[in-house]
Amino acid sequence: MSGGVEPLVQLRSVTVSFDGHVALDDVSLDLFPGEIHALMGQNGAGKSTLVQVLNGVIQPDRGSIVVDGCERVFRSPSDALAVGVAMVFQDIHLGPTLTVAENVMLGREVRSRWGIDWAGTKARAVEQLSELGLGDLDVDTRLSLLSPPTQQLVAIARAMVARPRVLLLDEPTSSLEIADVKRLFGVLRTLRERGVAIVFISHFLEQVCAVSDRVSVLRDGRHVEVCRTQEVDRTTLISLMLGEDVESLRRLGAERRDHQHDAEGPRVLDAVGVGRRGVIESTDVVVHAGEIVGFAGLRGSGRTELAHVLAGVLSADSGVVLMSGERVQFRGPGSGVRHGVALSSELRSDDGIIAGMSVRDNMLLALQAMRGWRFPISRAEGDSVVGYYMSLFRMEGVDPGACAGVQSGGTQQKIVLARWLAIHPRVLILDEPTRGIDVGTTVEIQRRIAQLAVEGMAIIFISSDLEEVVRLSDRIVVLKDRMKIGELHNGPGVTVDTVVELIAACEDESL
Repeated sequence: MSGGVEPLVQLRSVTVSFDGHVALDDVSLDLFPGEIHALMGQNGAGKSTLVQVLNGVIQPDRGSIVVDGCERVFRSPSDALAVGVAMVFQDIHLGPTLTVAENVMLGREVRSRWGIDWAGTKARAVEQLSELGLGDLDVDTRLSLLSPPTQQLVAIARAMVARPRVLLLDEPTSSLEIADVKRLFGVLRTLRERGVAIVFISHFLEQVCAVSDRVSVLRDGRHVEVCRTQEVDRTTLISLMLGEDVESLRRLGAERRDHQHDAEGPRVLDAVGVGRRGVIESTDVVVHAGEIVGFAGLRGSGRTELAHVLAGVLSADSGVVLMSGERVQFRGPGSGVRHGVALSSELRSDDGIIAGMSVRDNMLLALQAMRGWRFPISRAEGDSVVGYYMSLFRMEGVDPGACAGVQSGGTQQKIVLARWLAIHPRVLILDEPTRGIDVGTTVEIQRRIAQLAVEGMAIIFISSDLEEVVRLSDRIVVLKDRMKIGELHNGPGVTVDTVVELIAACEDESL
């Protein structure tokens, strides 16, 4: 920002190291009033470390923080908040049993000589929400009854009660739908008009381009570029994040188009009329060896539910499943795994990673379960398996003995994929395997999925990103209202618009 406006906050040559690993390397950053400043970069680039320095959670080894021209030392979030720097975390830290008003005003309740003035506190919460364009929220509603996107907005309202001049947002849109993102962006624009400086971390290029004024790109802990958002194209941003020419990204799509063909391999999974009342209508699905079948549809279309039925996570009450021509009956996810069907869940933190276990133990979990706990995996075999997949997924900087729960989203996704690949499944079902991770890791995972298909694995691929589905899939099963409404054989004439038009087609139209 120019025009003589002075920055509210400056980072000057900040360096942060953890156990000899440099997380931030001589990083400088200026934050101006009335500006949304986006931070972009791959997982591990240093984005979260940077905002934690600004929030006082992490103290830098070298460098300084300057606020209003004066050098400051933040030894805690309280120190940062005292000079007007507040943060809203990706994981919402609110009280689920408290009301909206109680959450917004927690720690800042209106008080009288007799204690908390609850009527005044509620009125102040209503005022705060209204200022942000959230006056339609019922402040008496218990927070646990609200959707996660609405809870995110409550968290922002709570942060703004202290009237901070700088608001730090770490991946606030990672789990939001389009309508929720638009509402959040409306709140951010309101704050920008009030002169608040906003730091916005996101993996989503479209969102960064839509809402930010400037964008800083970090790579390997270094600040490689800062530019006005409207003056830089997406290709340049991706290249800056990856440190390589963007042509390497386009190559994957070309390689998949060369591979795409009418399935000639044997049928590995053949589901006929499979369904579950109230969950997914009776559906036919066939997956051949060496084929990627994409499931496309809006949220609530039945994509995940169908995947869960095919993997045995949910029991079917209609239809039959054949594995390589032999009828099987899944009596739970363990049964599905024993028959060679592995499901990598969309809910990585809930159904994927065991946060308290090590990276190594997470990778070996399915393999050990397959063998039974009476036959433990030897240290040598475990080292061999873990070493192979850490090399395959280029996880050189990850300690296999470290807790999996503290790893980045991209690293956690690689751990989950390694776990299932270690048992060599016949069918691998991937539900949103690239959601919430950076561009570089996304491309890396997509390349590995494509290679698995070339090697003969049968894959079901689910993603909200239709471009991703079209890029990777040989065939696309389209779902709507918890039923299969069509199927597309992929090829040069199939685009995202083709899929969207099918989803938007009238119910009574011939498909």
